[in-house]
Amino acid sequence: MEQTLTPLVHRVPAGEIQLSVREWSGEGRSFLLVHGLASNARTWDGVARRLNMAGHRVVAVDQRGHGLSDKPDAGYGFNDVTSDLHALIDTLGLQQPILAGHFAARYPNALSGLVLVDGGFIDLSARPGATWEETSERLRPPNLLGTPWTQMIERFRSYHPEWDEAQIEMQMGNYETLPDGTIRPWLTLERHMAIVRALWDDPPSALYERIETPVLVALAEVGDEERRRGRDESVTKAVARLRRAEVKHFDGAPHDIHVDQSHALADWMLDALHRGFFDPFSNPNG
Repeated sequence: MEQTLTPLVHRVPAGEIQLSVREWSGEGRSFLLVHGLASNARTWDGVARRLNMAGHRVVAVDQRGHGLSDKPDAGYGFNDVTSDLHALIDTLGLQQPILAGHFAARYPNALSGLVLVDGGFIDLSARPGATWEETSERLRPPNLLGTPWTQMIERFRSYHPEWDEAQIEMQMGNYETLPDGTIRPWLTLERHMAIVRALWDDPPSALYERIETPVLVALAEVGDEERRRGRDESVTKAVARLRRAEVKHFDGAPHDIHVDQSHALADWMLDALHRGFFDPFSNPNG
């Protein structure tokens, strides 16, 4: 990965809290990059640099409870986190940015487009035989508190031997390094599970008709045939309910497509922008 200008890292008021952002200046259309559960803004660095090199203003944010942002005890439902993003857009003066991330937004008029990165289309409660008890156990994160920093680095290297040091450092941004050389996830277990509960209680399928912007759907590779079939069925149903949508499979990519194939993802986003995919819908009455 080529290195470009270092982003401005600063904290921005967003309602009653402050969010940490990584910002690259530019005159072109703005992009707002939003990480997923238990992740951090640094994972977007590769995509952000690519977009910025094409002249665009780019902002990547640590969501509440994550990274360097405030970590209130409550407020981890989707009403709260999407309100944070809406406030952030207003504070930074982003003019209808294209939002990319794992979750769609509840403020469609504030955006000019969405890019769903291997998320936003799975209803946890729709899984055959699913119960909250089973789901919460399955999605409960491992206890990494006290893991040596060096050991975690080696884990990432073994999971992703093709990744370079910059990509591994992006993922290490998920953890705080303690004075004794061990790590602690920025997102606590209790807050992690509060977000999982929100995913259970608030399925994305209930939001599709509210989305007023074009949507790109980036799909990672799924090795298990049954899981892939279920995922693709969910995506097909979602696309059928969206006003304008386009799907792309990123062969060989894990869930974090934006880390693994940052240039390919950014180039797809830029191509969609340049060919008018994110242009406003025409007025059927006009």
